[in-house]
Amino acid sequence: MTDRPIPPVRRSQAKRREESERGLVKAAIAVTAERGVSAATFEAIGERGGFSRSLVTRRFGSKRGLIDAVIEHLREHRKALAAEHGIDEMPGLEALLADTDLYLRSLSGNGELKAYFMLLSAAVADASELCTAFAAVHEQVRARLRDHVRRGQAEGHIRPDLDADAAALMVGGLELGLSMQLLVDPTLNLDPIRETTLATLRASLEAAPEDKRV
Repeated sequence: MTDRPIPPVRRSQAKRREESERGLVKAAIAVTAERGVSAATFEAIGERGGFSRSLVTRRFGSKRGLIDAVIEHLREHRKALAAEHGIDEMPGLEALLADTDLYLRSLSGNGELKAYFMLLSAAVADASELCTAFAAVHEQVRARLRDHVRRGQAEGHIRPDLDADAAALMVGGLELGLSMQLLVDPTLNLDPIRETTLATLRASLEAAPEDKRV
């Protein structure tokens, strides 16, 4: 009996579209991180990803479409990291600290986050309507951090007198500030800052021993 070669599995149109869009998003992130926001033209992105400018235009339509795609890519990446580390299964206080720790570890040498904050800075500097896209994702981050705080309070591990929303905004603002500082000074060593941040958050948020539930 003669062995017949197995024909290659053909990818569906939807799969090919998904792969090309992922490639374009990664190309946009790379161009922005390496050469700056103004260099991230559709032509440059297409060239970096090995696609035509017309394909970039068809996929995203506009700069807003591209930024939305980049934001969604990073949101999904952070969601996958959280799931991989089981953050949502942790007690609230530990989830908040682990979430912050994971973000700060990811910040060093992460071209994707660098590109995100470069795009954010450009949108703010231009007073662009693109700011609304960034505001929406920051609100999602605040909601997630707020859920960690509220869960920690319900469990008796986080001080009950704290405003959960304010605490979430404080942590998110800290992450935002360090991200921008790293753009200004790429040589910044985040390790001691990360360790100090986690110790400070635990000391300020943790419930007193007499308030903790057994």
